[in-house]
Amino acid sequence: MAAPDEQYSQCIALLQKYWGHQQFRPLQIEIIQSVLNKQDTLALLPTGGGKSLCFQLPALAMEGMCIVVTPLIALMKDQVMQLNKRGISATAIHSGMTRREIDIAIGNSINKQQKFLYVSPERLQSEMLLSKLHLMHINLIAIDEAHCISQWGYDFRPSYLKITSLTELLPEVPIIALTATATRKVVEDIADKLLLNKPAFFQKSFERKNIAYMVLYEENKLARILKIANTVRGSGIIYVRSRRLTQEISQFLNHSGISSGFYHAGLTAEQRDEIQDKWIKNKIQIMVCTNAFGMGIDKPDVRFVIHYAMPDCIENYFQEAGRAGRDEQKAYAVLLYEKNDRNELERQVEAGFPPVHEIKRVYQGLSNYFQVAMGVSPERSFDFDLNEFCNTYKLQTGLVYNAMKLLEREGLIALTEEINMPSRVKFIVNKNVLYDFQVYHFRYDEFIKLLLRSYGGIFDNYIPVDEFNLARRGQMKKEEVINNLHKLDGHKILNYLPQKSIPQLHFTAARIDAKTLQLSKEIYTDRKVLALKKMNAMLNYAESKELCRNILLLKYFEEKKPNTCGHCDVCIMKKKAALSDAVVQKLSVKILALLKQQPMSVKQLIEQFKQHKEDDALEVLHWLQEINQIIEKDGLLQINNQTQ
Repeated sequence: MAAPDEQYSQCIALLQKYWGHQQFRPLQIEIIQSVLNKQDTLALLPTGGGKSLCFQLPALAMEGMCIVVTPLIALMKDQVMQLNKRGISATAIHSGMTRREIDIAIGNSINKQQKFLYVSPERLQSEMLLSKLHLMHINLIAIDEAHCISQWGYDFRPSYLKITSLTELLPEVPIIALTATATRKVVEDIADKLLLNKPAFFQKSFERKNIAYMVLYEENKLARILKIANTVRGSGIIYVRSRRLTQEISQFLNHSGISSGFYHAGLTAEQRDEIQDKWIKNKIQIMVCTNAFGMGIDKPDVRFVIHYAMPDCIENYFQEAGRAGRDEQKAYAVLLYEKNDRNELERQVEAGFPPVHEIKRVYQGLSNYFQVAMGVSPERSFDFDLNEFCNTYKLQTGLVYNAMKLLEREGLIALTEEINMPSRVKFIVNKNVLYDFQVYHFRYDEFIKLLLRSYGGIFDNYIPVDEFNLARRGQMKKEEVINNLHKLDGHKILNYLPQKSIPQLHFTAARIDAKTLQLSKEIYTDRKVLALKKMNAMLNYAESKELCRNILLLKYFEEKKPNTCGHCDVCIMKKKAALSDAVVQKLSVKILALLKQQPMSVKQLIEQFKQHKEDDALEVLHWLQEINQIIEKDGLLQINNQTQ
């Protein structure tokens, strides 16, 4: 095995070869070196900090395969796809896959055909996987979204506690745990729960100097959104709470001349992919969405993120707001707030903890719905349609969803997010048998040849297929392609798994009698106290008018001695208040008069003032920009004629 220094040099070469980058982001080098030294490592890197490279590069540099645990199946699939596109072998095991697909993925991992094996946490309970680990050459265990293992975190998932079954079987394999948002208490809990051995700890500051955090007290939120969209050039994201609002606000923007699209989990996978692609390629300016959008999206030039409704905790707000300005250019994170928002957030948090008898009712309904017998823990996952289940048992969707989250935290079930599983095909006969079939069933001959021409490896693995593209290549209708695949499946020539896009429900413990179901104090009472505490911190952020927004955020994450940012709404108003109204008026008139003559750069404009007045002029200039009287275009300041 190569020495750590040689491995590190190899990482530089790999960075250039596979990612095309010439240098690392801050802290990436130190984290990679820690992993290469076989040191357990805990990395806290805020959104956009480049967490994935911290385990992908050293794993590539070492002999063997890296196991990556992540709860986000959509993100898992995206990372596998990106690695494969770069010529790096990777596969995944998660809910929604058949037993045969899982068996093939495990076999390829044993045969050293994979460099990365992504696993969802609920799969770590499967003997099918655990019993084969000793046959794999594993060089690293990477735990993404590591805060999920802590009950003090904002997204605790009991399935993460099963990770210890993996680490106990591989005691000599180093571990790297990564998260974007965590308090000191959560960080300590992560290290404790994962049994990390004297871990090296790396934390990048949460400060984003290029983001101006704004809380705008606004009753007419649509008018404010329109004003921001017309003033701030570039891509934007607007987060709302309901699917209905995504469509309504998008329609409002489009009718007002601002190009936008909407995104939520209720759209089909094709619809989501299409609108996301348009936004990433700047074919539309704004994405109006629920919090289903954004995970794994690394668009660097997002100039503003607007929250139409307030998130339930600062962790979620900070992560979503942090999708702005990843190119380190100036960007805005705007929270629109009005008096009714407090009542709505309090109602939302209260609804997150339904009465215990309702939770028992939901659990009983799930057991009956999927015909799970008492004492049985099914191996397979079930397709789960929330609306269909609620209609069957006459239950409210919000109540069922919140009850299921508590049942999940209690370790009884696991509900994945909606998975977009493309159609998959694998020949289950050898080439000789297939040839004989083609001879005796000539009507399928051309179609089978089309499949063989279109997809390689189809005898060895389940290969994603696109029925529409197959139809286009074969000059036939999509319905004919689907019909042929079903017929060949019926003849037991191939296995055809049609596309589906639906959440997966997994019973993670043997079914118990709903009457005896008890929610632990930690899961229900303590968790509710924690939710209220986090809610109050979010409300304090929104309602504070005295302390810099940057300081409020950094103090929440326990950073020591944070500095005022100088460009949040609180800082701007304080600076303006420090100047007399007469001075502000005088300097405003002069600035606007100069820009009326011609657009100027900031430097050119400030040079028009006496030296001792430059700082005052700069403060007034910033204020005029914040109230949208002045905008910047192509590096030059100019009067915003839309506000005149």
